[in-house]
Amino acid sequence: MILLADLGNTRLKLATLDAHGGVEPRAALAHAEAGFESALADALDGLGAIASIWLASSAPSPLASQVQGLLQARAPLRRARVEDGIGGLRLAYREPQRLGVDRFLALLGARRRGVESGLVVLVGTAMTIDALAPGGRHLGGLILPSPQRMRAALHRDAPHLPESGGAVLDFAADTLDALQSGCSLAAQALVERSLARLASGPEPRLLIAGGGAGSVLDGLGARAESCPHLVLEGLSQWGMLRDGGAAHDAESDRTANEPGHTPGGASAAARGAERR
Repeated sequence: MILLADLGNTRLKLATLDAHGGVEPRAALAHAEAGFESALADALDGLGAIASIWLASSAPSPLASQVQGLLQARAPLRRARVEDGIGGLRLAYREPQRLGVDRFLALLGARRRGVESGLVVLVGTAMTIDALAPGGRHLGGLILPSPQRMRAALHRDAPHLPESGGAVLDFAADTLDALQSGCSLAAQALVERSLARLASGPEPRLLIAGGGAGSVLDGLGARAESCPHLVLEGLSQWGMLRDGGAAHDAESDRTANEPGHTPGGASAAARGAERR
């Protein structure tokens, strides 16, 4: 079994690589909470034998080192690094290593989903917007506080302004609604402006991921695609490209011998999970 681990500023997300190169989410653990190490141990114990671990981390170094050590105690680990040119992705950054690994992997995940032209939006502690052009050309991106962090910053400097609550309206008649509307609509407006800049080429797609994606998705209509596991999808793509497909082939061979496996399809257990 290959374990995928995405360590962000708030949570550690775990998934496994299935026989078809797909991502099967397994757990999402808040690493600031008491008992995190115990919860991680329980999650790993429940997975069975792990052959290798692929880790992506956008978290601060002390936390990344801690989690990497915990994972390495279970299986050989490879940590994803930003690589210009892999999978046909040509990065805009003059110094590619300065691009966040989560943004890099989300772009790889978008390429895996067949995106030729579009925006890749991640909404977490920060919100990032990256533009893709045909041929795997990354045009660059934008970074801003997420709507949640906008609210938190206002509350920190003006404690009488509540940190949460309110609805998103075109014009609010209440302070709570005005705060929520202003922060969410500001983020949505920047996404719409960025989409307009891509309008001269092929019809751009809009992929949105991250724990705070709901605050941006709601106002962008049907064209916005919710991709909650996009970074993990990119991590799986990175690992398979680095291994030349060997890991994927090994996992396919393992699954082909499992009871209930149907050639050319998912296992019976996996299909049952999908129905649930």
